[in-house]
Amino acid sequence: MSKSVVVLGTQWGDEGKGKIVDLLTESASAVVRFQGGNNAGHTLVVNNKKTILHLIPSGILRRNVKCIIGNGVVVSLDGICKEINELEKSGLSVLDRLYLGSACPLILPYHSLLDEVREKRLGENKIGTTGRGIGPAYEDKIARRSIRLSDLNRESLFREKLEKNLELYNFMFNKFFGVKRIELSQVYNDTLEKAQLIKPLITDTVSLLHQILDIGGNLLLEGAQGCLLDVDHGTYPYVTSSNTTIGAAMSGTGISPFDLTGIVGITKAYTTRVGNGSFPTELDDDIGAHIAKKGAEFGATTGRARRCGWLDAVALRRVCRMNGITSLCVTKLDVLDGMTQIKVCTKYRGLEESSDFPQDAEDYDDVIPEYEELDGWTAPTSGLRDFEQLPSQARLYLQKISELAEVEISLVSTGPERDDTIILNSPFK
Repeated sequence: MSKSVVVLGTQWGDEGKGKIVDLLTESASAVVRFQGGNNAGHTLVVNNKKTILHLIPSGILRRNVKCIIGNGVVVSLDGICKEINELEKSGLSVLDRLYLGSACPLILPYHSLLDEVREKRLGENKIGTTGRGIGPAYEDKIARRSIRLSDLNRESLFREKLEKNLELYNFMFNKFFGVKRIELSQVYNDTLEKAQLIKPLITDTVSLLHQILDIGGNLLLEGAQGCLLDVDHGTYPYVTSSNTTIGAAMSGTGISPFDLTGIVGITKAYTTRVGNGSFPTELDDDIGAHIAKKGAEFGATTGRARRCGWLDAVALRRVCRMNGITSLCVTKLDVLDGMTQIKVCTKYRGLEESSDFPQDAEDYDDVIPEYEELDGWTAPTSGLRDFEQLPSQARLYLQKISELAEVEISLVSTGPERDDTIILNSPFK
C-alpha cells in the first residue's frame, strides 16, 4: 500500500526540514514541493559534503527518486536554472527526474523589483522579505494575472500577457515609486531564452503524482518556511505570501487528503526567527548569542543572522493541533549540550480571555511568556544515533516537549549529517 507523508515546519522556518526530507526519501518514490519559491533554503549534509537547495526538492540526492515541483510553487527561471546547472556539474542527474507543474506561476523581473522598492519604502517597518519577488508573484496569482509555466509553450500568448502586466507594473514603478520602467522586449527575450532548459520538464504533475500512488509508490511532500509564517494563521503581517500549513499540501499538489498517511512536524529544540516580527521567547542576551553561534544560525538563502530563543511550546502545540501533526522530529538537540539549565515556554500571559494565541502582530505586544525550567546536560549528544545513549536530562527534555505538544516524537536530529539522527518510529513504517 502506498503512503504519503507530509513534512511541515512548526516554527518560523529553518527547522531543518531539508535534512529530514533527505533522510526519509530513502523510503519514497517521489518528493514534491507544494508551496513557496526560491526564498526557501534547505541545507543537506551527506558524507561531509554540503548542498544548499532553494527550489528543487530535497530528495534530489537520492538518484532513483523523482523530484516534483507542484502547482502551488512560484518558479524563478533564474533560480531553477542555476540550481539545475550547479547540481549537474556536481555529478547529479537532475534533468531526467525533475518535473515542474504546468500551472506554476512564474516569478519575473517586475516581481523582484516591486519587492525591493516596497521594502525600501517601508523603511523600519519593512516585512523582512528575501527580495526575490515571491509575494508579488503570489499577488498576481490571486489577481488571476499570473504568467504560468504552461504559457512558455505559447509564445504569442506569453507576450500578450506580459505586455498587459508590464503596463500595470510600469505605471506603478513610474508614478508611485519613481523608478525606471522595465522593457517588454528584454523580459520577453530573456525569459524565453532561459526557458529552453526547463521546457521539457513542464508536465501535468497532478496526473504524475496519482500515477505514482496507483502503482504503490510512496510520496514525500515537502513544505517550505514554517507554519508560523502562514499567511492566514501566522504572525501577520510578518508572514510569507503562501499557506505553509497542511491545506497547502493538498492544494499545492493535487492529491487527496485521504491519500495522506502521516504528517511530520519539524521543530528545533529551541526557537529561531529570521527577519522582523514578534518573537515572545527571544533571548537578546549572552544565552541567545551562544545558541546562535553554536547552532550556526544564519539563513541558507540570505545569510541573515537568525534571532534565537527558548522553545515556545504554546506556539508548537497550536501548530500541532491546527495541522493534525502525527509525529514530531526534534532537530539541533546537540546545540543545547553543556547548558546547565534550559527553559521552555508553557503559557502566555496578557491575552484576551477569548484567545490563547495572538491573532495579529500587535497582539504580541502584551504577551508575557511563562517558563518551566529543566536541568540541562553536560555529556555531548552530537552525532548520537541511539535514544538510550542520550543523557537522561536530554531524554526528559524530549519527553517534556512531547507532553506539551501532545504529540509523540518519532525522530531526533543530533547533527547536520544525514545519519546523525535517532529514528524512534519511521513515518513510512
